[in-house]
Amino acid sequence: MGRRTPSFLLIGGGVILLLVWYVAYTQQVVQELRRAAAVQGRMSSRIYSALADTSTAEGARIDALLTLAQQVRESGVPLILTAPDGQIADTANLPFTASFDSDTMKRYVAQLDANRAPLEAPGAGAVHVGDSDLVRGLTTIPLVQAGAIALLVLMGVWGVRERGRAEREKVWAGMARESAHQLGTPLSSLAGWVELLGDRTAGNPDADATTQRALVMMQQDITRLDRVANRFERIGRPPRRDVIDVGALAARMAAYFADRVPQIQHRVLVTAQRPESPVTVRGDEVLLEWVAEVLVKNAIDALGGRGGHITVMALPIAEGGGILRVQDDGPGVPRHMRQRIFDPGYSTKERGWGIGLALARRIVEENHGGRLVLLDTPQGATFDVRLPA
Repeated sequence: MGRRTPSFLLIGGGVILLLVWYVAYTQQVVQELRRAAAVQGRMSSRIYSALADTSTAEGARIDALLTLAQQVRESGVPLILTAPDGQIADTANLPFTASFDSDTMKRYVAQLDANRAPLEAPGAGAVHVGDSDLVRGLTTIPLVQAGAIALLVLMGVWGVRERGRAEREKVWAGMARESAHQLGTPLSSLAGWVELLGDRTAGNPDADATTQRALVMMQQDITRLDRVANRFERIGRPPRRDVIDVGALAARMAAYFADRVPQIQHRVLVTAQRPESPVTVRGDEVLLEWVAEVLVKNAIDALGGRGGHITVMALPIAEGGGILRVQDDGPGVPRHMRQRIFDPGYSTKERGWGIGLALARRIVEENHGGRLVLLDTPQGATFDVRLPA
């Protein structure tokens, strides 16, 4: 819910801004049209007054023409008057200031003539007419509106998709927590049976070492299953910010898998490396164990049928934080697959689901603000989980 709320706020805000801008602009257009109508009204009034003047005095006609010329200037329409020889004689309402014989003025005349043919003024030359600010605005505003509407539509589609994805994630999170709840009963029962068998074998001199070791391993597996169930409980909840020693986590994961990998044919060796001083980060230890388990299991699968060495190590970062590195000496990841291995649903295994690395990257990046990267190494595969302090 929290992730999709900003998208809908952004879309809603965009719609409101577009509507406010549209209303304000239309009001400005109305004002401009009213001003143009007033200018045309004054011009018409002056023309009719001159026609009705029976005195036919030359001075009255000249005054009328001068008044009309002034009102034309007030109309806001760019005008350039050129003499019969082509030289610029007068201008009005130009969007710039330049001398009549400048290149800028000549280019502007050519631009006006390209949009509209000049008007012949017998005895005076020609009048080159441009577009007013209102006309230019009405020409470009529909394009701006269309672009804004298209952008809002795209944002709406994106918001709907994000909402659908968030709803699906909510369902999966609910299913995960329900699965963890359902696992609780059989895990408790298994723990009880293992404890009972342990009590009986502890006082039984006939119990061999293999049985004792099997009980220890079963207890570890039950503990592991309990932690796995606890992972599902963490899905969809706010991330924790506990202090974690990456070196201890690496050693614990290596020790757990070392007893559960092939030891006879195609032997796989799992070891840990850690510095003497702790490498501490903040995060959710249960979820980071999940990430480490995904990486180690992938390394074990890569070494299947050939054997090899897996190293789980902790490295400090100079500026703070640490690195949990899982590397193997297997065949590595083909170069054409490196860009897709973190995509949900993409798997190189015949029966793989393709969610392990995608989930691991999400835990690292979204829950811990870190990075999960595949390093470019000459042999094998090396994954780095870079975690901030």
